[in-house]
Amino acid sequence: MDFRISGLPIEQVEHLLRLEREALRAAGVVELVVDEPHTYPCRVTLQDALPGERVLLFTFEHQPADSPYRASGPIIVRREAARSRVAVNEVPDQQRRRLLSVRAYDGRDWIVDSDVVQGTELEATIERLFANPGVAYLHLHNARHGCYAARVDRA
Repeated sequence: MDFRISGLPIEQVEHLLRLEREALRAAGVVELVVDEPHTYPCRVTLQDALPGERVLLFTFEHQPADSPYRASGPIIVRREAARSRVAVNEVPDQQRRRLLSVRAYDGRDWIVDSDVVQGTELEATIERLFANPGVAYLHLHNARHGCYAARVDRA
């Protein structure tokens, strides 16, 4: 089954990328410098930020649906993010190296199935969840920290 893993649209966060430190603080955004590899996953580029890079940490409403499953949480965006990544029939390395919580939503934006899998098993999990015609889309979360990671749609 063909699938598409999408980072957040850059348009949803680009206004923050232009802000200076004081304006970021006023908006509740924390700017950090990456100190270790594979510790700050960007939700736009679907790449881990490299040591020395600046990233923004802030609360983001990743599930804005008018349902009981409306949700927000912390995300990271690389300061240098310029465009959103969309991976078709490919699992980005960022997801492949992590333990993921996969949540399947229906057309009402209700969770109808879920699983926790190693990123190396994500393709099989996507195929299994999308075999249910009632599943409209999936959300990926990092299972250990619970942060939103990406959205998966049928391609």
